Amino acid sequence: MATKEKTRSYALEDTNLFLDGSLREYVLKIRDLPLEDQPREKLIKHGPEILSIQELLAVILNTGSKSEGIMEMSSRIIREYGERSILAEKDPARLSSDLNIPIVKACQVIACGELGRRFYEKNSAGFTVIRTAKDAYEYLGDMRNLPKEHLRGLYLNSHNRIIHDEVVSIGTINTNIVHPREVFRPAIEYSAAAVVLAHNHPSGSAVPSAQDIDITDQLVRAGKILGINVLDHVIVTKDSFMSIKANY
Repeated sequence: MATKEKTRSYALEDTNLFLDGSLREYVLKIRDLPLEDQPREKLIKHGPEILSIQELLAVILNTGSKSEGIMEMSSRIIREYGERSILAEKDPARLSSDLNIPIVKACQVIACGELGRRFYEKNSAGFTVIRTAKDAYEYLGDMRNLPKEHLRGLYLNSHNRIIHDEVVSIGTINTNIVHPREVFRPAIEYSAAAVVLAHNHPSGSAVPSAQDIDITDQLVRAGKILGINVLDHVIVTKDSFMSIKANY
């Protein structure tokens, strides 16, 4: 009898089947893990390289909330916001609202991202060059599986090297959200010569909508006034991409 119970319990855990017959993702809680497998202890014993991004974020956030364990929160943040997007975010209030996490935790994430960004900018020996829509698609691999639309700006110098990468907006791309000042503020701040825009279509269709084309045209015209070229607007999906040739 004991053997039967043990086998059944293991099967439920292995397949994530619950007693109601549903199949749901189960995210391990800290208390489920042996002490030596908990993120902080792994970091102390083995160093940061062995930790997953989820585990590193759990170390930064330290605790979860009343409704969500730390491992569950870390997993959800990365899944919903995207690895690069979470590090590029600079507005704690927006991050807190979008992810429904306490403002203190949003500040922790943003401070960590800013530290990494500053160290990278000081010590990076090379730059990514974007010359084609395919270059942008390959660089933006982290956008392919995001559940929400993200608009990213890749800000380039005169040699088409990325000097800054920023999430401009999150949510359905429309004229109410995407304003030229939000797109070109980083370009002016970082003295960019050009920008390549990109946003993802969670639906899987790479075909630009009429609104995508209208917004691109609006931004191209605004860029010409500012002397900043909008070289392209790339639609990103899980398996494909499409270029809206902005530089007509």
